[in-house]
Amino acid sequence: MLIFLRGLFGIGRRHAHRLTAFSHNPNHIFNTCSSSPSLVSPLIWLSSFICLIRFPFVSSRHFHNFGGFDKDSIREIVQEQRWDDFRVVSFFYSALAPIWASRILVELRQDARLALRFFEWAKGRVGFQHTSEAYCILVHILFCARFYSDANAVLKELISSRRVLPGWDVFDLLWATRNVCVPGFGVFDALFSALIELGMLEEANECFLKMKKCRVFPKPRSCNALLYKLSKVGRGDLPMKFFKDMGAASIKMSVFTYNIMIDYLCKEGDLEMAKSLFTQMKEEGFTPDIVTYNTLIDGHGKLGLLDECVYIFEQLKDADCDPDVVTYNALINCFCKFERMPKAFEFLHELKANGLKPNVVTYSTFIDAFCKEGMLQEAIKFFVDMRRVALTPNEFTYTALIDGNCKAGNLAEALKLVKELLQAGINLNVVTYTTLLDGLCQEGRMKESEEVFRAMLKAGVAPNLQTYTALVHGFIKAKKTENAKDILKEMKEKCIKPDLLLYGTILWGLCNEKRHEEARLLIGEIKESGVKTNTVIYTTLIDAYFKAGQGAEALSLLEEMLDLGLIPTEVTYCALIDGLCKSGLVQEAMHHFGRMPEIGLQPNIAVYTALVDGMCKNNCFEGAKKLFEEMLNKGMTPDKIAYTALIDGNMKHGNLQEALNLRDRMIEIGMELDLQAYTALIWGLSHCGQVQEARNLLHEMIENGVLPDEVVYMCLIKKYYALGEVDEALELQNEMAKRGLIPGLIDHAVPGVQT
Repeated sequence: MLIFLRGLFGIGRRHAHRLTAFSHNPNHIFNTCSSSPSLVSPLIWLSSFICLIRFPFVSSRHFHNFGGFDKDSIREIVQEQRWDDFRVVSFFYSALAPIWASRILVELRQDARLALRFFEWAKGRVGFQHTSEAYCILVHILFCARFYSDANAVLKELISSRRVLPGWDVFDLLWATRNVCVPGFGVFDALFSALIELGMLEEANECFLKMKKCRVFPKPRSCNALLYKLSKVGRGDLPMKFFKDMGAASIKMSVFTYNIMIDYLCKEGDLEMAKSLFTQMKEEGFTPDIVTYNTLIDGHGKLGLLDECVYIFEQLKDADCDPDVVTYNALINCFCKFERMPKAFEFLHELKANGLKPNVVTYSTFIDAFCKEGMLQEAIKFFVDMRRVALTPNEFTYTALIDGNCKAGNLAEALKLVKELLQAGINLNVVTYTTLLDGLCQEGRMKESEEVFRAMLKAGVAPNLQTYTALVHGFIKAKKTENAKDILKEMKEKCIKPDLLLYGTILWGLCNEKRHEEARLLIGEIKESGVKTNTVIYTTLIDAYFKAGQGAEALSLLEEMLDLGLIPTEVTYCALIDGLCKSGLVQEAMHHFGRMPEIGLQPNIAVYTALVDGMCKNNCFEGAKKLFEEMLNKGMTPDKIAYTALIDGNMKHGNLQEALNLRDRMIEIGMELDLQAYTALIWGLSHCGQVQEARNLLHEMIENGVLPDEVVYMCLIKKYYALGEVDEALELQNEMAKRGLIPGLIDHAVPGVQT
């Protein structure tokens, strides 16, 4: 590369001391940090490269033979802005113009205004670009003249242009050109600050490390700025590392420094380290301020450590630090969040007693808490009261009320609040849109939900995971699984990663529509996406396969679930035992029932009921009775399904009195008989020839608001026909027709029986 350039420009080898443009001493440009030998070699390389191609006009440090004009004439031309001077025009026709421009800037270093004027004019020339070196020279000139604003602007332009040579950065060039003016190190702090302002935090951290090696330190204020930004962008342990680097470099810490770190650690949930820094700052002679205490209260409160919050609050008062509205708001928020409303009200009263006034945050916190507790009227009272004291509700206030009304089923009121919010000039944010969408979806108003979603996109509000989840729930509830799948596809296109809740909702929808193969494929997709499946997902699919009569596939899924290390729950066993019983595999169901205690699970009512029902229906009646007694002995209250299964089993085994005893026990404990219970009793009584008692039960069930179905109707009618009591059969038919239970007289006689 160097040989090529020499050949191109006709440059021969010269001694290095003839090539420097910055001082009498040829070594000054290479005088890098003594503590950083690694910088010397690349700096020599770059400086040699720059000087090499600059050689034709720098063999002398004076302007005697430079393009036909001397130092004074170039100053005069720039001052009078005679840019059309033939010497200047010809000067910019040269391939070496960028290098000459740097040389001119050096000559103009005593007059920063002229240097900046020349730089800006040259930059505007078509086809011309300043070198990175020229930018750095100008920055030094401007900073030396205290043109700080202009220096920062030029620095940011250079950083943003990314014109620095590979392996170098702006710090290296600034260091190499530092002797253009009287050496001053404030310019390096300016570079450090510029990187922070541009959001180049990793580069700023690298700059800090280079400054540290060169024993040139940024101001504490600049370090605090980087620490603050690092703490806000979630860069892992980088904030703590930089905090330690500040200490190692003896950067002067302040209360502000510690507050940044304590806030960061509280938000990360590392309260032990936060408290450790709190102790450290006091040991180093710093007095924690109200911000320190508020941060600690808020951090502990968000994790539900309410006693610790109160303790810190007492420490605050003991330290003669007056609590402010922010302090009380943090306390009120955490006590409301963890359902300790009475205590939250105590803090509200104390706030007022101390001469402080509740603000919008105070009122909004209470409104949100009331809405979440379903106490909508109290929330509205607070809403009215905050307006009475001339406080303007914000989007958080409205969102809480909209959410509360949606959850209470007051969708019309929620829509009124949305209208009011817009009339107040408040734009809906993603949380408000999501809340409204969720309310509409819960009501099944999917067309309006889609309209709101389109309005959201048109307003430039980006949907988040919660927004899409609300839509998916709505579509699944409305049995529009394809629309839900389209939403999933859209999320992937927008690089929004679905969570297990969203996937599970779609899976449930597919299972409900008996689209089992698609559901199985979705399980594979969930695994590929990196989202961990759980027991609920597999239980849903196992239950669906059993209900579809695909027991083998269901058992295969159970094995897959166990292979993944997922522990079955009572719900899993309920689905498994119920499915096996319905498949006629009662012995296998009993085997799994017996294994539950081995893995630390105790069968619940649902599991017992599934097995009792299955055993009754599979001619294992004695076993069912034992299980039923076992439930009672364990203090469980069998549900309606268990009682009905046992009534049905007793009837089928001719144990009429036992069945009726079970019926009486249900009534005693306040359990109403349903269609299945009445059907079992009426069928059993009819089968045992007690048709009148069966008919009396029929009237009872109708009076109790339980409408008989075709099964009940047929078992009585057929029995009357079988007994030859045609008149009674017809009478029953007419009676049921009058009650509107059947359309009219229909011949339901058993074939071969004369009517």
